[in-house]
Amino acid sequence: MRIGINTRNLIPNKMEGFGHYTFEIVSRLISAHPEHEFILFYDRQIDPPFNFGTNAYEVVVSPPTRHPILHLIWFEIKLPRALKKHKIDLFFSPDGYCSLRSKVPQVAVIHDINFEHNPKDLPKLVSIYLRYCFPKFAKKVKHIITVSSYSKADIVRTYAIEPDGITVIPNSSNEVFVPISLPERSKVKAQWTRGKDFFLFVGSLHPRKNVQRLLDAFSIIASEDKDIKLVIVGTKMWRSTYLKIPLSVQEQVVFTGHVPLDELAGITASAMALVYVPYFEGFGIPLVESMQCGIPILAANTTSLPEVAGNAAIYCDPFDTNQIAEGMRKLQKDDALRHELSLNGLKRSKLFSWETSAQAVWEIIEATAKSKVS
Repeated sequence: MRIGINTRNLIPNKMEGFGHYTFEIVSRLISAHPEHEFILFYDRQIDPPFNFGTNAYEVVVSPPTRHPILHLIWFEIKLPRALKKHKIDLFFSPDGYCSLRSKVPQVAVIHDINFEHNPKDLPKLVSIYLRYCFPKFAKKVKHIITVSSYSKADIVRTYAIEPDGITVIPNSSNEVFVPISLPERSKVKAQWTRGKDFFLFVGSLHPRKNVQRLLDAFSIIASEDKDIKLVIVGTKMWRSTYLKIPLSVQEQVVFTGHVPLDELAGITASAMALVYVPYFEGFGIPLVESMQCGIPILAANTTSLPEVAGNAAIYCDPFDTNQIAEGMRKLQKDDALRHELSLNGLKRSKLFSWETSAQAVWEIIEATAKSKVS
């Protein structure tokens, strides 16, 4: 079987959520199934290239998809031709996009549909494009994979998709996320926070990640403790994203930008707590990363987050700045609570495995391919 895969988000040293998901799943599919050929479709030249194995072949299909019009050209003109040229039997898309014109059977991973509920979070043209295309994608593909029961219910309800056409396969976390020793933690804190304890946020600086309210809540905590820091790991998702940092706490907020995975693992394992309060989330991989490191969590009580974090977190209303601040204060002051959440997280993290998820994805791909033959 020749399996085509959308690998547009595999960009060396710049991978965010979709890129990490694609790498973790696709690398395992390729290594576990040497009897099949995998054709990886990029929208730009990759340097350095990924070395996935002798049964994986890279194909660059231009143009780079940096604009909705370029998306349409790529998926509706260039990609169908490439799928036909390379005699693809099934196309797998880890970021939810698909080709409406291609006759090749397709399986897509729709992580969430925040854009349907919060269209103002995105540039206007992007929002229009996503809200126009994704209902069509959801009905076009042979099967949808999503990452949480919340997202499945949301897709079923919003797009009137039969539940049997959607399978929940959760995300996981890279194995580099592990607890580290006190000397190692001290070294990380010396590098980033001058040795001070810190709360951590990890994610793109997208409006739905609610970073502005996090900053406002932290300013309350910081006014009580001038030694505490907030480390924000992530890059801007859209140019319109603008964060106002209260002047009184600017010295206590550290923006790292994008950091390599191994460095992120060290930062995560050195945090006092993860504060992750998006008002909309399909899964939230930083939750699992923190659980693997034994780091307690303050999470929003909305969408998929309680489903993922379970008893490894305490929860707050993401729209209530005072509740966020109170949760941070509780984690800062209560050693016993932090210890309990740490142990719960280490245990709960074992529920998530990229190996298990990749195997489940393969079963969907294989069943979809067989249904085409039959």
